[in-house]
Amino acid sequence: MSPDPALTHRFRAPLGAIDDAITPVGIAVSGGPDSLALLLLAHAAWPGRIRAATVDHRLRAESGDEADRVAALCAARGIPHAILVPEGAITGSLQAAARTARYALLDQWRTREGASCVMTAHHADDQAETVLMRLNRGAGVSGLAGIRKTNGHLLRPLLGWRRSELEAIVAAAGIVAVTDPSNSDPRFDRVRMRQALAAATWIDVAALARSASHLADAAEALDWAAAQLLPERVTEEGTALRLDPRDLPEEMVRRLLVAAVVRHDPAVRPSGPELDRALAALRAGARTSLGALVLTGGPSWHIAPATPRRTGG
Repeated sequence: MSPDPALTHRFRAPLGAIDDAITPVGIAVSGGPDSLALLLLAHAAWPGRIRAATVDHRLRAESGDEADRVAALCAARGIPHAILVPEGAITGSLQAAARTARYALLDQWRTREGASCVMTAHHADDQAETVLMRLNRGAGVSGLAGIRKTNGHLLRPLLGWRRSELEAIVAAAGIVAVTDPSNSDPRFDRVRMRQALAAATWIDVAALARSASHLADAAEALDWAAAQLLPERVTEEGTALRLDPRDLPEEMVRRLLVAAVVRHDPAVRPSGPELDRALAALRAGARTSLGALVLTGGPSWHIAPATPRRTGG
């Protein structure tokens, strides 16, 4: 059973650029209700153009069967489907490492399929959880922008939809979704925030998601303004860079410092606390470091590679 035409129109209307293209549209489908609803909506919107993929991290005994269930559901609807498996074991921080592996596999698959994008099923409830988690950690404008609608070839078209709406679409189609036990495991920060959010009935989840969208627009505007200032305020001095922070708002200085550091070493992506520490030192005229870079404060700031240590011999 296809979704109600009104729901399909609501889904498709903001995605006019997809209508104008002729390339396949990739859908990431875990088998949960959110991604199944995305699959149903996309298939109704662009029949014949959908390609689906399920990443099986093999972290649970049931994951293979769940991926096979998604494959069977896609086959019944004539949707090409692939099961993607990481080459190595997932190690380290489980959720972060699994996420990194998942997006790498999906992008490789997108390239093979010639798809214009990969859609994921992040929705308004996910967005609210993300914003509150980051607010709880003292995030700035970019962090509080939450989950972005687009990130390279990733597209998240459901950020304006509630979890309950997506569950209803899947139920109406007569499909039983997969239940991932990690989604209710309180060892994970997101699960604890989800549980707290469910108990706080006074919080307007849709309004939180809208605020995140507005903050994403603000972050984009700040990035644009920083790019205009960059040639004037960040200049080369041999192998070093010099940043002039005078008379600039603090948020603009932060963005220029990040841009200067990344220009010197793209591998350095300082976190919020690291930036706060570096900015405080630079404002005080002191020296500090970020990655393999040495930063020196004063009226203007000097950013240079650290001098290699001499080894005895």
